[in-house]
Amino acid sequence: MSEEKQWYAIHTYSGYENKVNENLLARLESMNMQDQIFRVVVPEEEETTFKDGKKKVQKKKTFPGYVLVEMLMTDESWYVVRNTPGVTGFVGSQGAGSKPNPLLPDEMKFILRSMGMNERTVDFDVELGEHVTIIDGPFKNQEGVIDYIDKEKFKLTVLVELFGRETPVEVEYDQIEKHN
Repeated sequence: MSEEKQWYAIHTYSGYENKVNENLLARLESMNMQDQIFRVVVPEEEETTFKDGKKKVQKKKTFPGYVLVEMLMTDESWYVVRNTPGVTGFVGSQGAGSKPNPLLPDEMKFILRSMGMNERTVDFDVELGEHVTIIDGPFKNQEGVIDYIDKEKFKLTVLVELFGRETPVEVEYDQIEKHN
């Protein structure tokens, strides 16, 4: 039994991915499982189509029939996920009642990155209005003020001065350094 959190793939009835996501989040809240089940992700990517000269962007399931769960694999967490309405089972289980194999870290890194999310769980304490220096990327050495924090995607919008005016720049947590 693993004591570190890992990602697992669960199989759902086709078309029920979002419902399973909702059900699972509601269950982990009501059953107080937040210390064992951390994130639930329906892998999606944006698909752009043109119809009648109009651009249309819609979300498309990357892996229809699957939902990804970051969790500690315990008897209790396994039971909660396995018995969530719409879940047909874990991927990688060797038989009824057996614990599944986790996804490989490189697989998850690729999936999350392709969704614009990040595999890191950075515990970086920043606040809106805080002064920072960008230490990596095209805006390296620019100083600015944090204008927006996207904790899900580990990104920040920093206002930097470019061409005499404030310009919003999107950076990742590890691309900034806080001022003391």
